[in-house]
Amino acid sequence: MNMAVLPIRRDLKFNLPADKATDWHEAGMHVAQFFNTLSLFFPVGERFFIDSVRHYRDQVTDPELKKAVTAFIGQEAMHGREHDELNDLLDAAGVPAKAQEKFVLNLLKGVQKYTPKHFQLAATVALEHLTAILADSLLRNPETLGKSDERFVALWNWHALEETEHKAVAFDVYTTVMGKTLYSYALRTSTLVLATSIFMALQYPFYIENVRRKGGLFNLKGWVKTFQYQWGRPGTLRQAVGDWFDWFKPGFHPWDHDNRAFLERLDSVLEVITREEEKAA
Repeated sequence: MNMAVLPIRRDLKFNLPADKATDWHEAGMHVAQFFNTLSLFFPVGERFFIDSVRHYRDQVTDPELKKAVTAFIGQEAMHGREHDELNDLLDAAGVPAKAQEKFVLNLLKGVQKYTPKHFQLAATVALEHLTAILADSLLRNPETLGKSDERFVALWNWHALEETEHKAVAFDVYTTVMGKTLYSYALRTSTLVLATSIFMALQYPFYIENVRRKGGLFNLKGWVKTFQYQWGRPGTLRQAVGDWFDWFKPGFHPWDHDNRAFLERLDSVLEVITREEEKAA
């Protein structure tokens, strides 16, 4: 096992401001809604990941990996809770977050009902890779969030940092369970292609609808700006493409992308939360 970092469960509350929910990004509503649409996948997705990894916990004998699995489950539960709060705010603001979330939930329930457990673990590992490389792109480019509302910036940085911290846990469980066989390689690589395709096929239609609900469908400037953020500069999605392809290297391990230095930023996220709590007191 190649564990660079032992994850830590942190119980943080962000108390996001309801009035900023759909327009918290300095680049405008279109960019904010792109991130908001990502948020609706997280609560149900994180619970799917927890179930998939928990099923194999008894097969893990390495004591460090056992500890990491417990922390992984704790972190994902916290992510789900905080994104639930954001999704509630979005729904109250007229964005159909709950209906979209329910669609994703039904899809994942279908996966749980009709596919074997090792496929569900492979899907978890693939989606964890997708999340980790997007988190890395965000952390490498602070201008992605820039000088947007401090509490939303703290939420996204915290999530990206913890995704980085636990990015190898599900992968190491998968390797423990499935071994390093041609089948396990073929399953994890084909699952990434499938998972990415399904995710993109849901993210963009949901996103366009969420922008439409806030009156931005025919705002060309907004679409140009969000395209720039995703694929131009800073290019959150564009910058993740190379790391996405690294998954197909036969000996790949998530810590081949060694970005643990970013974890030093967790203190500054905690400072923001402490400051906000003091203001509210």
